[in-house]
Amino acid sequence: MRAEPDPRARRRDEAAESGGFADLIGSPFRLDRDRIAASPFFARLGGVTQVVSAGGSGLLHNRLTHSLKVAQVARAIAERVTTSEDSRELVAKLGGCDPDVAEAAALGHDLGHPPFGHLGEQVLDRIARHRYGLPDGFEGNAQTFRIITTTEVGGPTPQGLNLTAAARAAVLKYPWARLHYPDPHPSGMRVPPRGAAEPDEAPGTGSVKFSVYSTDLDDFEQSRAPFAGRIESWQQTVEASVMDLADDIAYAIHDIQDFHRIGVLQHAAVATELGQWVARLGELAALPTAALRDDHRNPGRALEWLRRRMHAKDSWVVDDEAFAQAVARVRAELVDELLAIPFDGSIEAEQAMARFSARWTTRLVDGVLVTPAPSTRTGHVTLQPAQWHEVQVLKFVHRRFVLQRPDLALHQRGQASMLTNLVDALDAWLTDRDEAHRLPRRLHDLVELARAEYTALAQGAPGLLIGATGEPVRGTDAVRVLARGRAVTDFVASLTDRQAGSMLDAISGRATQPWSESFVL
Repeated sequence: MRAEPDPRARRRDEAAESGGFADLIGSPFRLDRDRIAASPFFARLGGVTQVVSAGGSGLLHNRLTHSLKVAQVARAIAERVTTSEDSRELVAKLGGCDPDVAEAAALGHDLGHPPFGHLGEQVLDRIARHRYGLPDGFEGNAQTFRIITTTEVGGPTPQGLNLTAAARAAVLKYPWARLHYPDPHPSGMRVPPRGAAEPDEAPGTGSVKFSVYSTDLDDFEQSRAPFAGRIESWQQTVEASVMDLADDIAYAIHDIQDFHRIGVLQHAAVATELGQWVARLGELAALPTAALRDDHRNPGRALEWLRRRMHAKDSWVVDDEAFAQAVARVRAELVDELLAIPFDGSIEAEQAMARFSARWTTRLVDGVLVTPAPSTRTGHVTLQPAQWHEVQVLKFVHRRFVLQRPDLALHQRGQASMLTNLVDALDAWLTDRDEAHRLPRRLHDLVELARAEYTALAQGAPGLLIGATGEPVRGTDAVRVLARGRAVTDFVASLTDRQAGSMLDAISGRATQPWSESFVL
C-alpha cells in the first residue's frame, strides 16, 4: 500500500523538482538546507553586520558566522527534543521537528537582513512607510520569507527556492503580517505574542515584528497549512521555535565574546553594575521606576530596571530568586573569570574563550524543554526558568555595555545617513525618464515583479493595502509608487555593507572608476 505523501514536505511547484534540481539524497528537508546554503543571499551574509561592521576582520561575527552557529545550536536542540522520551510524542503531536528543517531555518533566518543589520532594517522601514506609503514597511524577517519564496531565483522555479512547507514555516519567527493578517490579529490579544504588539509611540502602525508581507500571503498560508489544528494561528511551528531559541542562545554568548576580544566589554563597568545591584538590592527595589532611568554613574539601576521590566512583560516565568541566581552565575563565570583578564590573543586567552562558549552553550541547551501549552510570550520549545533568566542577564550585559555606547551610536548614525542617501539616489534614477532604461538589471526586474504583485493586490485584495490613511490604495500611480518602494528596498537589502558604500560612492560621483558587481548589477 502506497504511503500518503507528507504534507510537511509539499513544495509550491512539485513538477519543477526534476532534472538538475532533483533530490539526490532522498531527504526533501536536507535539500532545503542545501538550497539555502548554496544561495548567493546566504553567501552575502559574510559581508553584513552582526552588531558592528567587521571590516574584513576575523575577530567579529558577521551575519554568516552567526547563522552557522545558530544552525549548530538548532540542530542540537532538534535532535534532543525528537529523541528524548519526555518530549518526542508531544513534538510529533504539535506537527513534528526534523533536524534538517531546524538547521535550514537557522541557516536562512537572517537572509533578509539589510546592510548594517538592525540599523539598516530600521532605516529601510522608515523610508518604506513614510516615503512610499508601504503599509508593510520593511522588516528583516518578512524579507527573509520574501527571499526564499519570491526574489531568490536560483531554485528550480522562476521565483523562490521551492522549499518544503515545513522549511518555509520554520523561518516564520513571527507568523503574522504587520497589520491585517490573520484576523483577529495577534496584536489585539490581551497578552500579545512577543513582537506582535504595536509600538507605544506609534499606535495604529501594526506589529513591531512580523514575518510576511501582504504580497507573500499565498506562500505563507500554504506553508502553515500542514500545521492547522496542531498549533494556534499565531504560534510558531516547533521547528521555528527551535530556530528562535537557538538564535537567542547564540546571540547571548558570541556577541559578548566579540566585544571582549576587541576590548570594548570592560571588566570594571560590568562588575560594578552587577555587584552594586547585589549589594544594594533592597535600596534599589524601593526606588520609583522613573528614578531607574537615571542610570548614568548610578550602577545597579539599569539591572533593577531589567528585573521590573521582566515582571511586566514575562510574568509567566519571571522569579526574583531565579533572577538573583542568574546574576550570581553571570558574575562568577563572565565577570570574575572571562573578563577579569583582558583578551591578549594568547593561547591561554583563546582557550578561556572557548571554555566559556562551550560551557554556556551546553548549559543552555541542557535547559531546553517542550511544553504543550506555553505562554503567548514564548514558543513550545523554551528554557527552564534558571537558564531563561541567565539568557536575559547575558543579553542585558551586551545591550547595556555595547549597544548603548555613544561611540557606537555615532558610527551608526553615519551608516543610517549612507543608506538614506543611497535610497534617494536610486529613487531619483528610477524616476529619471532619460536614464531609467539604464537601471541595474536586477533593480529593473524587481520593479517589474513588484508592480505585478501590487497590481494584483489592488485588484483582488485591496483591504491588504490599507495604510495610515485608512483607505485602500487605488489607481495606477499609487500602485507604481508602492512597487517602486518595494523594489528599492528589495534591492538595497540585497547588498553587503561594503557594496552599499561602494554603490553610493559610484552613484554620487565619488568613485574613481566604474563600480560593478554581478550580483546586483
